Amino acid sequence: MRISARVSNQHDRNMLDLQTGEHKHSLDIPAKANSRGSSVNGGELLFLALATCYCNDIYREAGKRGIEVRSVEVEVSGEFGNEGEAARDISGCRGEPGRDPGSHAAYRLRGRDTQHAQKCFESSAVAL
Repeated sequence: MRISARVSNQHDRNMLDLQTGEHKHSLDIPAKANSRGSSVNGGELLFLALATCYCNDIYREAGKRGIEVRSVEVEVSGEFGNEGEAARDISGCRGEPGRDPGSHAAYRLRGRDTQHAQKCFESSAVAL
C-alpha cells in the first residue's frame, strides 16, 4: 500500500493532499496568519498522526475480537528540545469518552520500542 502526503503553500493558502492507494482526500489546515507556512507545526502533526493511528488500531483490533467500541479518545503529548532535536517523553492515554476515568489506559513510546508498544496495545485493547 502506497501512502503519500503533499503540502503546497503560498502566502495565504495552505493545501494538503493525502493519498492511500487509490483513495485521495484533502485536509484543511489554514496557513499562518500574516506569515508564510502552516498554522500548525510538524510536531503537532506528528502527535496527531500517532493519536490517529492508535485510534484506528483500537477500532480495527476490537473488530477482530468482536468487541464493540462506541467511541475512542486519544491524547498524545511529548517534548521537543532545541531546533532539530528528536521528540522525547512521548506519552498518551486513550479511553472511551463518558466512561469511568479509570478506564483510560496510559502508554509511553520510548525510541523504537514498537514490540513493547504493541504488547501494551494488545493487553489494553480488550479492556474496552
